[in-house]
Amino acid sequence: MPFLSRHPLESKVDSGSSIRAVDHLEIPRSVEIVTVLSRQTDNATVIAGFAPAGDLVMRNVAPGEWLVLSHTDLPDSLQRRLAGLLTDIADVVDQSEGRVLLRLSGPNARRILAKGVAIDLDPSAFAVGQSANLRCGHVAVNFARSGENEFELVVFRSFTESLFEDLLVMGREFDLSYGFSSGLADPV
Repeated sequence: MPFLSRHPLESKVDSGSSIRAVDHLEIPRSVEIVTVLSRQTDNATVIAGFAPAGDLVMRNVAPGEWLVLSHTDLPDSLQRRLAGLLTDIADVVDQSEGRVLLRLSGPNARRILAKGVAIDLDPSAFAVGQSANLRCGHVAVNFARSGENEFELVVFRSFTESLFEDLLVMGREFDLSYGFSSGLADPV
């Protein structure tokens, strides 16, 4: 029997009533996330090993550690795919049930996030594609700029509700809306 888990915000978000505002917090229901771990001396080899998997989002977490998010893979297929690409140079661990992705976008996204993160969000200091591990309020997140006015936060599942509530408070003055989407690939 397959394991079916509920999204940690299922009871907080009414999936049918949210009207998308200019500034929006999107909650993908399912995103495949794995951690890749290697020796620091193998960093260049691991990065080169990712090259054939051009459809993946790779975020540097620490020396020898990355989070990889999939736009298209099904559960377990991402882990198997990366394990095949990185055989003998890295370990691949599925994190999909343990972590949650939240995506904040809109013209005021930087002003909203500036209330909770201690990092310079100016594009000259934190460019599209960069990521960092930091705290948003009191919650540890992997934080990435995924577009000019779009940021993604990957949080441990057990802290999702707390981060969600903090983001809503931070976005209140901008009428931040929120709602589920179907996945990373279709951020409407």
